[in-house]
Amino acid sequence: MTMLRLPIAFDLLLLACLSGCRATPPPSFEALTVRWVKKHITVKGTHQTNPIQTTPQSISDGKHAFGFYCVVCHGRDGQNTGVPFANGVSPPIPSLASAEVQSYSDGQLKWIIENGIAPSGMPASRGILSDDDMWSIVIYLRHLPPEGSLGDPKAYSGEEFEDENRASNKPTGSSSN
Repeated sequence: MTMLRLPIAFDLLLLACLSGCRATPPPSFEALTVRWVKKHITVKGTHQTNPIQTTPQSISDGKHAFGFYCVVCHGRDGQNTGVPFANGVSPPIPSLASAEVQSYSDGQLKWIIENGIAPSGMPASRGILSDDDMWSIVIYLRHLPPEGSLGDPKAYSGEEFEDENRASNKPTGSSSN
């Protein structure tokens, strides 16, 4: 009789463990708490001000720096346009035009760009981008274009090596074997 109870107990324990392993969105209170902690405790730089003045040139500089480092995850417009996995990762990649992202101070946005946010998937750019590049990206984030207006990132449109193919007069898709 004891031998029969052991497999049943094991099955019940396994069932209990597996039922707790499903991924579901957190309750709204939990999500609000996590966002508040992130904004007010985790992310530093609240009182740091951007030393770069907002001008058409600094917006263009920010767009250029954004194009080198941020486009693959955030799209060319900062709103995930053309990024196939933006909503499929956990947590989803936020639109940088969202009220939540725009509510961060300039210093906080620069801190996030510089240090990343673990374990969200947002990588740190310290040592890759200069301080001026990071500050100019913050300016670009404050002046994002309308959603979809810049098209998809080349990496997802099949045009990544189009200039190279055109320069060598090779038709797109041909190989040089």
